[in-house]
Amino acid sequence: VQLQASGGGWVQVGGSLRLSCTATERIVNYMGWFRQAPGKEREFVAVAGWIPGLTLYGDSAKGRFTISRDNAKTTVYLQMNNMKLEDTAIYYCAAPSRPTMRPTNFRDYTYWGQGTLVTVSS
Repeated sequence: VQLQASGGGWVQVGGSLRLSCTATERIVNYMGWFRQAPGKEREFVAVAGWIPGLTLYGDSAKGRFTISRDNAKTTVYLQMNNMKLEDTAIYYCAAPSRPTMRPTNFRDYTYWGQGTLVTVSS
């Protein structure tokens, strides 16, 4: 399985961006987003399960970001609104290769996209 992320770029504080990640095959599992800022550990952002409405958000994303998936279960989106300077990071989409009880833990994810840079400036 290969994941291809897109949609990163530059945005001003308070602005919005939408990230997309498409898999080469259907993912009947979680698909999610993690991010990593320079000098920091990889951070959980949001994941969506294969069941509609099954979503989890990290504290930094709650109330501002929305994750969703397409019906074919090959693409996951991350709509980011009211962006802050601290959202600047490389965003990675990911999916596990087997069922996980820890969908917010990046160590349980096998497939990773190449990362897309998001820069928020004032």
